[in-house]
Amino acid sequence: MRASAKLRALMQQRKTIIAPGCYNALSAKVLDSVGFPALYMTGYGTSLSLLGMPDAGLATMGEMQLNARYIANAVSTPVIADADNGYGNAINVMRTVREYIQTGVAAIHLEDQVMPKRCGHVAGRRVVAMDEAVGKIRAADKVRQDEDPDFVLIARTDARGAVGGSLDEAIRRANAYLEAGADVAFVEGPVDTSEVERVCREVKGPVLYNMTGISPRLTEPELQKLGVAICILPGALLRLSTMAMHDFATALRERGPVVEAELAEKLKSHPLGNLHSFAGFDEIRVLEEQFLPPEEMAKYDGTVGHMPVANKARRH
Repeated sequence: MRASAKLRALMQQRKTIIAPGCYNALSAKVLDSVGFPALYMTGYGTSLSLLGMPDAGLATMGEMQLNARYIANAVSTPVIADADNGYGNAINVMRTVREYIQTGVAAIHLEDQVMPKRCGHVAGRRVVAMDEAVGKIRAADKVRQDEDPDFVLIARTDARGAVGGSLDEAIRRANAYLEAGADVAFVEGPVDTSEVERVCREVKGPVLYNMTGISPRLTEPELQKLGVAICILPGALLRLSTMAMHDFATALRERGPVVEAELAEKLKSHPLGNLHSFAGFDEIRVLEEQFLPPEEMAKYDGTVGHMPVANKARRH
């Protein structure tokens, strides 16, 4: 079953889908091992981890699309990917949607910001005219219907926090985008619970909620009660891994290589402590036994290092 069909089946269950943010294939594999129903490829995390630059329209479509491909092919869980503002006008959007479908992700969201865009929780955003944004959603829907009708199209509006914007305008745009062919509406940047409640009440279709930045933190039961279809948490793993790497690097600089040895010892009892097994070397051995000549397996005899064990291979 395609990832897009899996995500649609999840949405039909009418339960809030919690999709934590990943920023590369490794972080996606970690989240996938825990068992979340869906994952979210964060644009902020992609820009920062791939380029070392902020989410300010600096990552290109090719860079974003390639990261989406790596992530989608590393996991069995449906992936929702950030596709920014489609990287141009409605004609550019058509190519963007086609390229993202080919990566294997289940869904994308397209926003109505001008170029260059910026993170939805950073000041200074501007949006295009609503007619232009509607045209881009219509173009995206045309490609989706031709290439993969199950592909989930999420329309995001930044009008709540943009220059001259308002929540009224954001809700008006969200409904217009749903009428234009989007499956899910994404109103970026509500600042309190009453605004989230209003979005869920007045938007005439499934709602995606971005629980980060200036928006309130809600529990899963609260999200379910509000009727939120999808809740993404784009920044949590990015922040955690960034801080953890900083703390480890600081300790390594201050105390030397002994820190690495201490870490290796601590990780022995961790579920992901054997990095070689987590990376997939056990699965590689299973495939080798299935598809390579038997004499190829002699390469393991008398060698030193991690020994892949076929019966420990994870099967998705």
